[in-house]
Amino acid sequence: MSETASIEPIGKREKTKVANRQAILVAARRVFAELGYESATVRDIIRGTELASGTFYNYFRSKEEVFEALADDGARRFRPILRMAREHAKSFEDYLRSAFIAYFRFVAEENREAGLPVDERRPHVRTDTPEMMAVYQEVRQSLEDAIAHGDLPHIDADYLAHACIGIAQELGPAMLRRSPPDIDNAAAFATGLILKGLEGAPRKN
Repeated sequence: MSETASIEPIGKREKTKVANRQAILVAARRVFAELGYESATVRDIIRGTELASGTFYNYFRSKEEVFEALADDGARRFRPILRMAREHAKSFEDYLRSAFIAYFRFVAEENREAGLPVDERRPHVRTDTPEMMAVYQEVRQSLEDAIAHGDLPHIDADYLAHACIGIAQELGPAMLRRSPPDIDNAAAFATGLILKGLEGAPRKN
């Protein structure tokens, strides 16, 4: 009896913590959409929840940390989409184009729902979080598989993975400035850039 009593409050506290953190993220996504990242404040985010002002700082130290958490959430949801593109690809070129299309479509849908200002400056998102690293590893594994199967020359998979991710991240905002977002042409451009650029990439010893 006493053992059960000691376990239940802990479970309730954990559920409350998860719910509070999620409430902050939901409010932050809405506030960033309505006000833009630069104009939004921690106070604006708190006002979008039913939490006391001090509760926010039990979870995040700044709006930058909230933004990173939202980016991590996006990475977590995008990773299975990226894996599906790899599993269904008929060739490396098909994978590359499918992966870029999947990313640009994901970005377009996220921004359509949130209404985020495309040109607004945002903080540099850390790439060493577990969710971000998982996306990087997914891309790198795809490249290493293609090299092993002879679909790619024996180049540096680490550099190429970062190049693919960097191109996608930089092209995303440019694509969103077009009305409607130019998903297919952005993906075709990125794919062509990667494939044709491979001819000039140094080979690994």
